[in-house]
Amino acid sequence: MKLHEYQAKNILKSFGVPVPNGKVFESKDEAGKFVDELGGSAVIKAQVHAGGRGKAGGVKLVRNAQDGADFAGSILGSKLVTVQTGPEGVPVNSVLVEELVDISRELYLSITVDGGEKSLVIIASEEGGMEIEEVAENTPEKIQQLHIDPVSGYQPYLGRQVGAFLSMDSKQTRALSALIENLVNAILENDLSLVEINPLVVTADGGLLAADTKMSTDENADFRHSKNADLRDAEQEDPLERIANEKGIQYVKLDGDVGCMVNGAGLAMATMDVIAQVGSSPANFLDVGGGGSEEQVAEAFKLIVSDPSVKKVLINVFGGILRCDVVANGVVSAYKEIDVNVPIIVRMTGTNAEEGGEILRSSGIPATVAHNLAEAAQKVAE
Repeated sequence: MKLHEYQAKNILKSFGVPVPNGKVFESKDEAGKFVDELGGSAVIKAQVHAGGRGKAGGVKLVRNAQDGADFAGSILGSKLVTVQTGPEGVPVNSVLVEELVDISRELYLSITVDGGEKSLVIIASEEGGMEIEEVAENTPEKIQQLHIDPVSGYQPYLGRQVGAFLSMDSKQTRALSALIENLVNAILENDLSLVEINPLVVTADGGLLAADTKMSTDENADFRHSKNADLRDAEQEDPLERIANEKGIQYVKLDGDVGCMVNGAGLAMATMDVIAQVGSSPANFLDVGGGGSEEQVAEAFKLIVSDPSVKKVLINVFGGILRCDVVANGVVSAYKEIDVNVPIIVRMTGTNAEEGGEILRSSGIPATVAHNLAEAAQKVAE
């Protein structure tokens, strides 16, 4: 789950990571008053779950309270369109008003989970304030990656290595090492999957400050963090993803036109690869789960066909705990409840695959039952 910048900074502050003085507001007048409290100058940032806010007009430096109120009023209640939102944009319901910072250098620092190495990885660069993906593509030598051993945990020598890479003096390196350790503690105690500080500012007096930050939580660990429900901003999420989350369905909206319903994340990824190989593109990732019920299958099918970009549906099921006949009954049940005007291609194998195929064929719904995945993929490509 993504967090807003102000929420992320509240967490960082609680772990001793220095952040600019600031407050979040939903009122333009209150935002303007706080600009006065900060001495008449401030930076105002739209709070949305997307990068590229500055280029999209969602961030502005203001020099008086009236300018602050006017800018806050111009973006509050609007939708901000950035390179990461798509043309529909995301709503701006709050703004973060912060003090200006006397910047000497802008650096990049993040810690995320490296699934392949089964450990946290520190990523650092002197190219702060830029999209790290661009730096990685164009000048990869300017990025440092250091893994944190999951057994021994964070050790100060890692901070010294990062400090040397970022050309810091000994005093700054000690401060950086303490900051990184605090980030690691925040990640472990809150089950975070990402903390990104971009830029990590070196101030004119040599201090370190998290000027901007992104943070994501591991939703699989939400059962350990009841407070996370209060941090979720459903309005920032894709509507279909929000509905899926409420129904306990693993769903991610994509840009293609082939709706996918699969049981198991690995099979779902393989199915999307097959769709791409035949020249089509998936409209979603959807894992109905290994132990889904008929009702959950029906809800998943309704979710897929409710996406107007879906032109075909591919159902690929390996029957196990979730039997193929259960999937078939769920699809038939959903089809009878809603209007479906797209072709349905089904490939089933495993437990009760023959029964599932017969249920679909005898139901009267226009579903094509393929004998194997290659045949199903070919039907998708037609």
